[in-house]
Amino acid sequence: MQKFLVFLNNYKWVGDVLALFAGGMLVFAFAPFNLFPLAILSQMILFLLWRGISIGRGFWRGWLYGLGMFGSGVHWLYISLAQFGGIDTPTAIIINGLFIMGMALYPAILGAFILKVFPTCNRVRVLLALPAGWVLLEWTRSWFLTGFPWLLLGYSQIDAPLAGLAPIGGVYAVSWAVSMTAGLLLYGILRGRKAKVVWISLIFLWVSSILLSFADWTRPLHKSLKVALIQGNTSNETKFVDNFAPQIIGEYLALTNEHLDVDVIVWPETAIPKYYHDVQPVIDEINTISQDKNINFIIGIPLKENDQYYNGVWVAGEKGGFYQKRHLVPFGEFIPFRGLVKAILGEIDIPMSDFSNGAIEQPQLQVKSNILGISICYEDVFTWEIRRAMPSATLLVNLSNDGWFGDSIAPHQHLQIARMRALEMGRYMLRATNTGISAIIDQKGKIALQSPQFDVSVVKGTVQTFDGGTPFSLSGNIPLLVLMFCSLFVGIILHYYWYPIHHNHSHT
Repeated sequence: MQKFLVFLNNYKWVGDVLALFAGGMLVFAFAPFNLFPLAILSQMILFLLWRGISIGRGFWRGWLYGLGMFGSGVHWLYISLAQFGGIDTPTAIIINGLFIMGMALYPAILGAFILKVFPTCNRVRVLLALPAGWVLLEWTRSWFLTGFPWLLLGYSQIDAPLAGLAPIGGVYAVSWAVSMTAGLLLYGILRGRKAKVVWISLIFLWVSSILLSFADWTRPLHKSLKVALIQGNTSNETKFVDNFAPQIIGEYLALTNEHLDVDVIVWPETAIPKYYHDVQPVIDEINTISQDKNINFIIGIPLKENDQYYNGVWVAGEKGGFYQKRHLVPFGEFIPFRGLVKAILGEIDIPMSDFSNGAIEQPQLQVKSNILGISICYEDVFTWEIRRAMPSATLLVNLSNDGWFGDSIAPHQHLQIARMRALEMGRYMLRATNTGISAIIDQKGKIALQSPQFDVSVVKGTVQTFDGGTPFSLSGNIPLLVLMFCSLFVGIILHYYWYPIHHNHSHT
């Protein structure tokens, strides 16, 4: 290891290349590849590459890491711009590239901060500052400029032992555990036999996570529900063309009529590609089926109210009503700075991109006396949006349209995110999508049933409803964030006051 460190010190460009490689490797830890140990290895390499360099080079290597991470992980954003937004392919690629370079600033800022505040690479930096700093940057990324909490380290562990921490502290707690594992392994390798406490701490972290995964934080209710998720496989090329609307609606009704032996039928986001007030005959037909067969419907449909347009959900049946999407997607459901954007790029012709935000407080809808926690598409990547319904919701429902991203890795990543929300909340989730992947996800985040992509399909099964709350669903991110800030504060105290006195600035 020492020879390798000397080599990196002599040929710093090699470390720069390794940073780019380590970031690009991270995507393989997430779905659909699911090689979860690579998340730990990727972080170990990054932490090692921030050793013994200047603040400027720490920023540069962090940026290269982010470039590899987001370049490999979210390159698919250009599809919605080029294929569905009316932007020529070169311009869409440039916009996607600028976005990736902007996202890469997060690890770059962390690198500069760590090397500025913790110039000595000791156990304080590796075990306190770096894991806490990474989590706080992930959290910041989740809300800054409307937020983009994609590729959080914790998602890569949904099928790994560290997932046991999710019901306690959410996805950010799992992200912390990944970074902490990387730090412990790196410090243990560098210190060798002198790091017995480090190896014991590592074993304790993983064993604790495994044991926590067996805990039942929520209670099953007595009655289960038979459900059918209808996946019409409607392409976005035809979905919002007026001439195709009757055919699309007819296909959904035909599939529905084949599965009237259930309690709840779910249609995906904008399954009815017309505004609610424009399709009264269809609404009447669905209401008739609901009353005659005693079936509740959960249907994605755009809504209009007082000259405002909303991406919405209509629940037909017992205590039905409407849900209006709260957290909209920039450039997908609304155009920020429309005048400026039009002047630079021309008109962006994304269908239904003039939605308004739904109210924060909305009545919770019910099916068969079960309160629903409803979200639409991108909302399920924000933990607090799902928590709004807790702990009263006994069942989570997400309606999505991942057809915007074609046959890319994005739908698989999105399904992985939905699984984490189910695990965090201790609730089943019904996930109905236009082109796949539709799925029934259990309260442990495991997929009970799922559909193939790009196929007309019906996911039909029985779901269990739950009450009670996980520690995370009741308290949210605040306890963990307090711990992360405290870790940084304690790290600063130890680094500048305790460590110099007792260790005379010894290096790892």
